[in-house]
Amino acid sequence: MEHQEELNDLMKVRRAKLTRLQELGINPFAYTFSRDITARDILDRFAELEEKSVSVAGRVLTLRSMGKAAFADIADASGKIQIYVRRDQVGDQAYEVFDLTDIGDLVGVTGTVHKTRTGEITIFAQKFELLTKSLRPMPVVKERVEEGQTVTYDAFADTELRYRQRYLDLMVNRDVRQTFIARSRIVSAMRRYLDARGYLEVETPVLQPLYGGAAARPFVTHHNALDMNLYLRIADELYLKRLIVGGFEGVYEISKDFRNEGIDRSHNPEFTMMELYVAYQDYHFMMGLVEEMVGTITAEVCGGTKISYQGQELDFTAPWPRVRMFEALQRYTGMDLYGKSRDELYAAAKALHCEVEPFMESGKILDEIVKEKVEPHLIQPTFLCDYPVELSPLAKRHRDDPRLVERFEAFVAGREICNAFSELNDPIDQRSRFEQQMKAKAAGDEEAQLLDEDFLRALEHGMPPTAGLGMGIDRLTMLLTDAPSIRDVILFPTMRPEL
Repeated sequence: MEHQEELNDLMKVRRAKLTRLQELGINPFAYTFSRDITARDILDRFAELEEKSVSVAGRVLTLRSMGKAAFADIADASGKIQIYVRRDQVGDQAYEVFDLTDIGDLVGVTGTVHKTRTGEITIFAQKFELLTKSLRPMPVVKERVEEGQTVTYDAFADTELRYRQRYLDLMVNRDVRQTFIARSRIVSAMRRYLDARGYLEVETPVLQPLYGGAAARPFVTHHNALDMNLYLRIADELYLKRLIVGGFEGVYEISKDFRNEGIDRSHNPEFTMMELYVAYQDYHFMMGLVEEMVGTITAEVCGGTKISYQGQELDFTAPWPRVRMFEALQRYTGMDLYGKSRDELYAAAKALHCEVEPFMESGKILDEIVKEKVEPHLIQPTFLCDYPVELSPLAKRHRDDPRLVERFEAFVAGREICNAFSELNDPIDQRSRFEQQMKAKAAGDEEAQLLDEDFLRALEHGMPPTAGLGMGIDRLTMLLTDAPSIRDVILFPTMRPEL
């Protein structure tokens, strides 16, 4: 409460300054400012810009008044630079405007570039303009210089507030801005990689009459004009495979998907995924593509294929190990679970203290055991391969073992980053798998997939052998930016309403 009262008092002071500016005939919310250079350019090009006139704009970070002159630091997207404002240089009215300036205001400065006696590159102002008056105080991040390095010692670190008010987080935490710049570079690098190989970027519906392509609960909405329920997509898979049926031979989509699930360090209900489908290929091809693509992106964004993530050294150099799922289960549980009945798997899960429900079928039980007993051990980039049929209703049966499917997931630092199949193109087998899913749904599995008649009709027209991939952009970004939580790489993560 005391903090809120203090904040209100500070806001009243700023409102009073706003009124005074208006009395002076100053528009405190300008329309434009003609800047011709960034702060970083001035610092990098000082030798050629010394004593030259420049125009910069940015947000005021510090103010140090000395009566008829003052220093301030202002920051734009490229970095920060010092300005020096003197009354006899900018004029009485402009200097009064400067006196009415607060930390957080946006200003424009035109002046000449010099170094101060202490050696700091500074713009000596000849013109000063207020561009936007900030009516709320911004968090002040304190820094000091140690051995030539700027060290932050009082950061804006309230995690909940940072996620809710990302604009403040970006405003005062430079490393956060760098995270989202890196995210943009990751997506651009992925798009370039796929485009260079001739794959076509497409768009599929976000609102779908049936959801499918993943094991997840959907969000439901209602279309008034059609008087029908629609679902926010949980995956793009079934629509993209329709395009392969239609004659495209390589399509991908970078899309927002939505799953009505819990929130934790690696899950957000709204997330970004890239899905790719390539005709006449299988999951072996897709393993090679994944390790090459991720290695290429890592080298471009991080400068090499070896990175540090949360204190762990990770090496994305190809080839990545290929480990069969049941071999991994035996390695990390000491149990041979291949070919076991549903009841035997349930008993094994209980013995291993894994959380399983009575309605779960064998595939779901195995999935829970893998999540708890195998995944935490997969630190270096690893392909976990060859899953049971029951767990993978959209994947093609393994050519050497019909009880398995040709599927892999890639794990890094104990977390899945992608899922891929040799895609099931047998419409009869696909119908049977859908029917099994519907039985699981009737038994209480809310994540089971629906039977999609139109998708089956498309398969009956003939889909070529196809390799498919779904890769989580958010989780890949977490790895390449050393972010511990998915909320650190989503600009506006899903949050509970403020009380």
